[in-house]
Amino acid sequence: MQVWRLVTQTPERLSLPVLAVLCDILTCTPAELIATRAENAAPRRTATSEANANVTEMAPVRPKRARILPES
Repeated sequence: MQVWRLVTQTPERLSLPVLAVLCDILTCTPAELIATRAENAAPRRTATSEANANVTEMAPVRPKRARILPES
């Protein structure tokens, strides 16, 4: 079933044992079966870098002490 999906669809992942069997059957190397390409990727933006870019200097915030009131 997995080989059928490899042949009829664009595979997204492949286990190493299946790759090894395919290479044995076809007497080839993984490099001959797998086409790779390099693409320029834009740098990833993180939430911390965006948050730090928009933050102005603020006074430190201190938490208020909680008061527990007796039940009435």
